[in-house]
Amino acid sequence: MGLDKRAIASTLAPYPDDLALTERVAATRPEVAAVLEDFVVRRPHLGYLAPTLCRVTCALIRCYDRGGTLFLCGNGGSFADSVHIAGELLKSFERDRSLTSEQKAKFAGLPDADALTAHLEQGLRAYALGNSNPLATAIQNDNKLRDIHYAQDLFAMGRPGDVLLGISTSGNATNVLYAVQVAKALGMTTIGMTGESGGKLAAMADIAIKAPGTVTKYVQEDHFPTYHAICAMIEAYYFPKPR
Repeated sequence: MGLDKRAIASTLAPYPDDLALTERVAATRPEVAAVLEDFVVRRPHLGYLAPTLCRVTCALIRCYDRGGTLFLCGNGGSFADSVHIAGELLKSFERDRSLTSEQKAKFAGLPDADALTAHLEQGLRAYALGNSNPLATAIQNDNKLRDIHYAQDLFAMGRPGDVLLGISTSGNATNVLYAVQVAKALGMTTIGMTGESGGKLAAMADIAIKAPGTVTKYVQEDHFPTYHAICAMIEAYYFPKPR
């Protein structure tokens, strides 16, 4: 079964801004809808997530149109997923991200301009919280509140209009929940990627992506194609040209 556009429109009806943007994207960037269609066809048990992925794509478009950043966090395998997502966004994933003429012109006169402009790619700003070991150890040593590392990292780096994607299969990881609260205080959009129950994260986040199941390894197996679809959709919006 393919993409049910009526069901998507019905589900997005309570979110008129997202519905309008989704319809505009479908009309102007058919490549985005093609990615979502492929996701639903290849992963039919995850087809119910299609409207949610549209909302996530809308949130990221608004963020990137303002020059914002996607922040990510998680623990263990979910931390690895956070780094993975950032890697897919910072350079080409499936599409051509060659520099524009205007971008190339800024390198004029530099000694390695030709090599750099031929090989650099346009990126989408993404940052996985927790990558600084000096910060992590300083916080562990100096701060009496446990699990505040992601929150401190985000409080220093986040700006209004940015997006935080917190990943927790249980939905109850304390450090992720702290980060979400900081994001809300900063005026950011919050997205939670969880398992079936959703936990506290799904209730707290602006958008909840709830994969089926409660067993961690199975939830993570469904997170993988889901976030690949998100990366492919947002890339198709900004960089529609095939590689």
